[in-house]
Amino acid sequence: MFHDVPRAVPAGGGTDDGSAMTPQFQTTHPLPPEGLAQFQLLRDDAVRAVAERFHATYAAEYERFGARGREATREDLAFHLEFLRPVLEFGLLQTMVDYLRWTHGVLAARSVPVAHLALSVEWLAEYFAAHMDPAHGAVVAGSLRAACAGYVAAAAAPTVAALLEEAWPEAAQFEAALLAGNQRDALAVMTRSMDRGATLVEVERRLFQPALYRIGERWHANLMSVAQEHMATAMVQALMAVGLSRSTPAADNGRRVLLACVAGNHHSVGLQMVADALHLSGRHVQFLGANVPATALVQQVIEFKPDLVGLSVMLESQLPGLKRFLALLAERLGDARPPVMIGGMAVNTVGAVVLGYVGADATAVDASAAVGAAADLVSGGAA
Repeated sequence: MFHDVPRAVPAGGGTDDGSAMTPQFQTTHPLPPEGLAQFQLLRDDAVRAVAERFHATYAAEYERFGARGREATREDLAFHLEFLRPVLEFGLLQTMVDYLRWTHGVLAARSVPVAHLALSVEWLAEYFAAHMDPAHGAVVAGSLRAACAGYVAAAAAPTVAALLEEAWPEAAQFEAALLAGNQRDALAVMTRSMDRGATLVEVERRLFQPALYRIGERWHANLMSVAQEHMATAMVQALMAVGLSRSTPAADNGRRVLLACVAGNHHSVGLQMVADALHLSGRHVQFLGANVPATALVQQVIEFKPDLVGLSVMLESQLPGLKRFLALLAERLGDARPPVMIGGMAVNTVGAVVLGYVGADATAVDASAAVGAAADLVSGGAA
């Protein structure tokens, strides 16, 4: 299973836009704090032990990957355990199932043996069952095996077909311009849409997002490179700035909003769309961008004194970090903590049930929903 390919988004497809499907979400029993601590202490050794087992068992098969193959093996196993963490902490089994389904698609598209994916999960289960306290080891091993069973039963990776229903017909032309790196043509498609009266929020939802979803699916199928995906994202970000410059915001309603991607989330386009929508609705928005460290984010909340904080979570593996950040924010600000709205692919995948796990106040599935949630959370906010 282990390979030298870039890592991207293991959920629902798409690139950088932050939306996702909301499946029937599977759960399991979480691990108690002392079990989580023991799991954390053993993670690195589990990766080492299972990687060595793979290369001892399949030495000839993996010889062609060389030293980079050994490194990729360890990276992939570490990713397995990263996505296992929200299963163990919150009982969110589906996070691991979706990750395995997505990884299966990546491997199959790149001619890497997919049978080794399930085997790697089983060997990790065997390791933790043998090295942890029996009760805790049984939970970890059982979670790994249950996730693997769900993945095997589902087989194919999640798709984003349902999310493309609102796409305008010209989204295909826009996508082609992005793939060709033709910013002139992409700008022309956006300009025609806005000239006929479409708002920037509509353009971002029905033109930009569908194109980025499809491009994400093309990367997943190994039909384009990471460089091409990054080029498309950069072009969209540039066009968003152009669209914002020709849009007139509502009158300032006096409300302040701070937006940031949590630590580890390097995908900021979706949150930038939320920032645009909130700005155009009359709010004063500070947008901090991608991968904001928790301590720096807390300090900015203290200094800016927003009426609302909005956070983007791309991967379910980032949910434990979000929970720790919100606990830190509550510790520092107490009753003065502003309401917190969360969104992004991980939140949309899990659904509103995530609020009870992490301690946030509301979720928003897209930019328009974020404007509505902001009005609901902040008394007197304009819709």
